[in-house]
Amino acid sequence: MNNPVMNNPVMNNVVIASNEAEAAAVAAVEQHHAELAGALDLRVEALLGAVARGEVADRERRALVDWCTRELVPHAQAEEEALYPAAHGKAEARLLVEGMLDEHRVITGLVGEISAAPDPTRTAAAGHALRVLFAGHLAKENELVLPLLAGASDVVLADLLAGMHELLGGASRSDQAGHPDADGHHCGCGEVDGPGHPELDARAIPHAIRHATIFGALDSVRPGGGLVLIAPHDPLPLLAQVEQRTPGLFAVDYVERGPETWRLRFVRAA
Repeated sequence: MNNPVMNNPVMNNVVIASNEAEAAAVAAVEQHHAELAGALDLRVEALLGAVARGEVADRERRALVDWCTRELVPHAQAEEEALYPAAHGKAEARLLVEGMLDEHRVITGLVGEISAAPDPTRTAAAGHALRVLFAGHLAKENELVLPLLAGASDVVLADLLAGMHELLGGASRSDQAGHPDADGHHCGCGEVDGPGHPELDARAIPHAIRHATIFGALDSVRPGGGLVLIAPHDPLPLLAQVEQRTPGLFAVDYVERGPETWRLRFVRAA
């Protein structure tokens, strides 16, 4: 039997899956991981930027905590229910899974710290720590846990993931728009972000998940808000995809046009 292979987007190594459905399941989880990373990065950057400007950053803190409560923590809980028991049953992964469960507890604790921090400096420190920890956590899932499960003859990864939005994503953007915005209210008031849109540096993102990470960040931009994308080339294919996904939602202008770095400002319609 020929096993499908796929490139792992973080390590660019080869993942061997037991069949095409398993390979597709791995790819779907990794794409959702990229979207989560992009969404988290945008919110943390907004928080750090506000603190750097000397602002209280209450709005940015609420946005980060709300998103973590609605997306990040449920994602971790779904992993514990669906993925980790199967991986924990493998002797070679038992200690890894136990360590990742500990990381889930730290992630949840950091969300609590961000919510309860007594001053902006501690809020920013907890936010930065959360982003760093989550990036390493996702890398271990992509590089170690998913390949192990996808290649196991006695585990059907696609079945473990069946119907689990928390692990696969897939909520429509209209559904996302129904959630309160970063302030916890529905934004029909015309309020816009303050100066200094958060930046997302695409140069540091592996190519295979770059667009998914950017889409995750863009889907998180509040009405009237924006972000600055830093790219290693003129991202014309990305711009076409953004327009196809969300026609007319973002106004885009170039802040810098090469030759080594491109900076583009995306502003979402209010």
